[in-house]
Amino acid sequence: MLRRINISQLKSQLRQAERKTQQAINKYNSAVRKYNSEVKSLNRDLNRAVSNYNSAVRKHNSQVQHNRQIIKREIAKLKNSPTVHVQYSASVTAMQSSYDRVMEVYDLGTDISPEQSLILDYVEKEQANSLIATNRLFDNTAPDEIEEDIEDVAISDKLEVVSDDLMNRWRGAVFALNPKNPDAARQFCTSAREIFTEFIEMKAPDKSVFSYNPNAAKTERGNATRKEKIKYMMHDKGMDDSVIDFAEADITNILELFHVLSDGTHGEAGRYKFDALVQVKRRVQQGINFLCAISS
Repeated sequence: MLRRINISQLKSQLRQAERKTQQAINKYNSAVRKYNSEVKSLNRDLNRAVSNYNSAVRKHNSQVQHNRQIIKREIAKLKNSPTVHVQYSASVTAMQSSYDRVMEVYDLGTDISPEQSLILDYVEKEQANSLIATNRLFDNTAPDEIEEDIEDVAISDKLEVVSDDLMNRWRGAVFALNPKNPDAARQFCTSAREIFTEFIEMKAPDKSVFSYNPNAAKTERGNATRKEKIKYMMHDKGMDDSVIDFAEADITNILELFHVLSDGTHGEAGRYKFDALVQVKRRVQQGINFLCAISS
């Protein structure tokens, strides 16, 4: 049985229905505005991310081109260099060959991770710094780049993560580079050589290397070779063997550089100009950075 209502009640029900309809419309409009706002915000974030990525790519490509220009320039200088220590010259050539192989592999548009990209950046820098240091040490024209200050806190911080002893050795090596110290080259080389040797041993002890690869190549003393230790340090980086070969050639070059500097101390004290030693310090510093990058 239908219920009878009067005009007043009917108007009230109509007003309630209108309010519910308006509430529904308002709720819908609010949801639409919120969605549109989120889409706009997402688009802004996406555009910002794309812009940042493109900026990073441009910066990276610019840096790579800069490093390659340096490499090309320093190779030209080196060709006009006077006689260089034979063994050191061989290490420079081996490093260049290894670098060329890395470029053959990774200049083909190979997909790489951000971490791998960072390592390749270090490869570029290592090759450039090696040639700059070689030319500077043998008194060719000075590098076009402004040489950085001797003081360096960042390297100390990185070494401190590995060992307090390594950090103190680096600080001692830097302290030895004093213009008034006639034995600066020998003292710096002694401390720096120990840093490289001990860093590698700490990051790749024989037990760990042979556990990872029981067939790892050995030295005459039965220890894992330096190349096997580097391979162990980089086993989770997913890099081509050419990068491992480059790292081995790079460290060999640095150690040979120490040998050249040490030979220089047997003659006239302070044979090498101080600004050349500063460039060598930069070479060693970047080498430590490279070791940290491939072993972290």
